[in-house]
Amino acid sequence: MAESGRDGARPSKGIRTPDAIKRVPPGGRRIGDMARATLPRRKTPVHMPVAARRDGSAIVFLTVCSEKRKAILARSDVHELLINAWRQADAWLVGRYVIMPDHVHLFCAPGVLDAPELKQWVQYWKTMASRAWPRPVEQPVWQKSFWDTQLRRGESYSSKWEYVRMNPIRAGLCVTPGDWPFQGEMKILAWND
Repeated sequence: MAESGRDGARPSKGIRTPDAIKRVPPGGRRIGDMARATLPRRKTPVHMPVAARRDGSAIVFLTVCSEKRKAILARSDVHELLINAWRQADAWLVGRYVIMPDHVHLFCAPGVLDAPELKQWVQYWKTMASRAWPRPVEQPVWQKSFWDTQLRRGESYSSKWEYVRMNPIRAGLCVTPGDWPFQGEMKILAWND
């Protein structure tokens, strides 16, 4: 017999009535419960290896946040400290970057043929920056992980940079992108297709 809605009419296909939601299949578990029970829950982002492209660019867009999103990054001394850490961690090259109060966006690319994994490089410069941090009371400085995306096309680089450089404006920190003092470009990361 077909299920009926509250008014006794047959519900439309695809609409789930309260009775249908409560019904449990043989075995005692609803389908959604089984799917939830079998899928692992990820606590940190997956960092895929950077794919080398034959005669092409390998540029990664990276976002690193401060611990508990503390607003401790957009300061002149921190800006200088990060530039020094990136210069010393030269296995990867830092291109354009924007330092926001609680996170950093940057574009990077392998600087040597056998560059370490991105995760190792990020951990290295975060450790260097933390050790030189000017205000010890702000420790720990960084969240454990980060977000990364390898760019696939030159247009992605341009459009992501436009988005990133507008972040201070969207946050109400300045009026034009050029007004934000905590940004720059350390190396020109040319896109080659």
